[in-house]
Amino acid sequence: MLYWLTKYVFVGWWLRLIFRPWVQGIENIPEDGPVILASNHLSFSDSIFLPLMVDRHITFLAKSDYFTGKGVKGRLIAWFFSAVGQVPVDRTGGRASEAAISTGLRVMSTGSLLGIYPEGTRSPDGRLYRGKTGVARMALEAKVPIIPVAMINTRHIQPPGKVMPRIARVGIRIGKPLDFSRYEGMEGDRFVLRSVTDEVMYELMELSGQEYVDVYASRAKTLAAGPAPVRPADAGDRAAVPAA
Repeated sequence: MLYWLTKYVFVGWWLRLIFRPWVQGIENIPEDGPVILASNHLSFSDSIFLPLMVDRHITFLAKSDYFTGKGVKGRLIAWFFSAVGQVPVDRTGGRASEAAISTGLRVMSTGSLLGIYPEGTRSPDGRLYRGKTGVARMALEAKVPIIPVAMINTRHIQPPGKVMPRIARVGIRIGKPLDFSRYEGMEGDRFVLRSVTDEVMYELMELSGQEYVDVYASRAKTLAAGPAPVRPADAGDRAAVPAA
């Protein structure tokens, strides 16, 4: 109930009025049944405007940091994400990622829409980065399609680090469902998982018009910050689950 009150009463109406969001391809989202919405990730605002424009409830696997912030801002963010039904996940990899995958599968077992950011974190520079294979594994295990979703202009209105957004139009392009039933029973094959993930990222690139970079966004951020220990790409590919 709080999800719908937040969407239509507390927040949604004035966001529509001020930002005038547009959406293409809304008919590609089925009226019922489980499905994964795989989106590019440009801004904190992505997790606001996508649920705003989709009639069905979307549950995002959101990074646990959003639920543990301190101070007034931290408590407000935690309240907001809890209010709109988002689920915290640990992105440190290993067993934490296994738990996140189990959480995603549990969400879809109820017939819900699951929102995932395959890049695992926000783009550091507006480009599209390599997807992590958690999205593929969940789709194959749950036997559900993946619908690619491109957020447009959200980085412009609220780039990372900016609290107050600029006033500008936001857009959403929703692609056709991607059926991976041909890989049924192969969710344990890392080459299949990479192939599925790369197909999803290609569709996101086509929908968004972003330049693609075959590097994990988290690795790009680490390298940009200066010399520091970096986890091997293979470990991140196997373990990490994309989250908001």
